[in-house]
Amino acid sequence: MGSKGESMKHLMSLALISTLSPLAQATPLEIDPAHTSVGFEIKHLVVSTVHGNFADFNGKVEWNEKDITQSNIQFTVKVDSINTSNAKRDGHLRSPDFFDTAKYPTAEFKSSRITSKGKNKYLLEGDLTLHGISKPTRFEMLFLGKAKDPYGVEKLMFQASTELVRKDFGLTYNAVLESGGLALGEKVKLIVDAQAAPVVISAK
Repeated sequence: MGSKGESMKHLMSLALISTLSPLAQATPLEIDPAHTSVGFEIKHLVVSTVHGNFADFNGKVEWNEKDITQSNIQFTVKVDSINTSNAKRDGHLRSPDFFDTAKYPTAEFKSSRITSKGKNKYLLEGDLTLHGISKPTRFEMLFLGKAKDPYGVEKLMFQASTELVRKDFGLTYNAVLESGGLALGEKVKLIVDAQAAPVVISAK
């Protein structure tokens, strides 16, 4: 009887821990690439702005419905998929002058903390690895809500943005203008508009 009683207590303790654990309450989601964009903006010739995006990426979210701050986000971008609507410029950006995509093919973000900043507003913190350099990075994140798509799949929608300093990631290439200024801005704005859907587990 004693051993059975101890076993029952042990099982009840495990059940309680599972109930209280944030991970136990998390729902696995994956980023929907067809309805997600990863864009950026950088100043060119001081006053104009060049816009671009990355076409190839994936991401996973451990979503805690009851407490979003207990969620976890991971994102990977294939840097070679950069697109600024100019083939010559895109080739230069892939070269060792900039991203050196042959040597550093991906950029990765892994969250470490999410802090509430008001209704549906959050500070998303984590490590961003780009061009072989990892730096703590903060994103301003908005939870835009959830809705079902035409196929009945419930999607969660987010927007996250941050401003990066290029030289922090070893991206120092620039050109000096006749006026003495620099052709490229030192800061890059990164904007992610994302939809996430439940992970589909295929039957074996």
